[in-house]
Formats: sequence, C-alpha cells, structure tokens
Amino acid sequence: MRNLGDMMKQAQEMQAKMGEAQERIGAMQVTGASGGGMVEVTLSGKGDMRMVQIDPSLLGRDDKEVLEDLIVAAHNDAKAKAEELVQEEMAKVTGALKLPPGFKLPF
Repeated sequence: MRNLGDMMKQAQEMQAKMGEAQERIGAMQVTGASGGGMVEVTLSGKGDMRMVQIDPSLLGRDDKEVLEDLIVAAHNDAKAKAEELVQEEMAKVTGALKLPPGFKLPF
C-alpha cells in the first residue's frame, strides 16, 4: 500500500500547485491590440475583460463597422495571448505530463 500512499501524496501536492497556478493566472493581465495599436483590449488571465482603449481619432468617424471590427480583433488578440500564458503556467504545474491541446485542468 505504500505506492498508493505515495500517489495520494503526489496528487495532493499537484492539487496545491494547481490552486497556486490558478491564483497567478487570475492576477495576470494581457493586452491585445488592433489597428496598429489604435484599439487595445485588456483581459485577465481568466478571460474577463478589464479595459478597452480606443484612440480618439477613431471616435469622430462614421465608420461604426470598422471600430467594431477593431474591437473584436483586439479582443481576439488578447484572448490568444491569455490562452498562451495559461498554457505556460499549467505546463509548470504538470511538468512532463503531456496533455492534449484544449484539455482543461482542473477537471
């Protein structure tokens, strides 16, 4: 039964590390940009939108669709960066454990 005890201890350690990683991820912020930096969107590591910055020169235009597209593009850029940071942070916890893309921890 010693192996089972060791496995349980390792599982508890990994669970603690996972909790710490989730805290670090929640505190992270990433910024995505579009339109050469004219629109920026900042997300938390958990994907919550924190801020939108729009260059004032875009506000006087009648191109509503252009501004909407730039906001979406900046959000998608920030989301991709956040996902990359989450993967890097989780790789620190899981170590050599190879998980398939899109596999979310904890379950």
